[in-house]
Amino acid sequence: MERRVFQTDKGPIAYWVGGAAVGPELVFLPGLTADRRLFDQQVEHFAPACRCLVWDPPAHGESRPFPLEFTLDDWARWLREILARESFAHPILVGQSMGGYLSQAFMRLFPGVVAGFASIDSAPLERSYYAGWELWALRHTRLMYLSISWKMLLTWGSTGTAESEHGRALMRTMMEGYGKREYCELAAHGYRMLADAAGADCDYPLTCPVELICGEKDAAGSTRRYNRAWTERTGLPLTWVPGAGHNSNTDRPDEVNAVIQRLIDRVAAGR
Repeated sequence: MERRVFQTDKGPIAYWVGGAAVGPELVFLPGLTADRRLFDQQVEHFAPACRCLVWDPPAHGESRPFPLEFTLDDWARWLREILARESFAHPILVGQSMGGYLSQAFMRLFPGVVAGFASIDSAPLERSYYAGWELWALRHTRLMYLSISWKMLLTWGSTGTAESEHGRALMRTMMEGYGKREYCELAAHGYRMLADAAGADCDYPLTCPVELICGEKDAAGSTRRYNRAWTERTGLPLTWVPGAGHNSNTDRPDEVNAVIQRLIDRVAAGR
């Protein structure tokens, strides 16, 4: 994968592109405070047959320094520019957690562009899924994060998102790339960004093939409850990943890769 940089008026966005010269277009979008390494096992698996792109989201990883002045729609617009730059015409978006929310914002802003969507341990963005207190809580996490020691945050952040030794070690490594205050400010801004996007009460129509994926042991917020409601309300297929936490693609990569492959096959078959 070749590292490239897209320069915005706010700061740099680092991304990596590579894989097959032709084939399905896969775009991997990591969750809040994670970076492109979250998808190492997916990129390695799919690169021989697919065009692949993965980014460090703004203010994450190598996409720094980047002021915390963006919205989810800002992310979507920057992503659209990067995809156009790399001639990704009809990509399949694979979004984990915040990456799944970004995917939905992208599809709302740019209808007809996305060929397929895999949601990994994410949730719907439509306002009707959320109680008012949940949106309020998402907007008020900063002081809570700052009140916790960095040692404890590192432990909670790694053990609370993954069940496997590999997944926990990877998450801890990604977290250690930040200082405590930077991590806390980034997490708090991300949750506010999510609350603002859901609270805007927009429609987020999913008109392409979709696969919902959720770890059976996902303990991040109400992700499992949201996914149960999502599939019950829409009929979208939901795969529960046994033994996996919130970062199910790092805990059980083979199972998650199989679902992504199923989505690729559905897109190819037009269903």
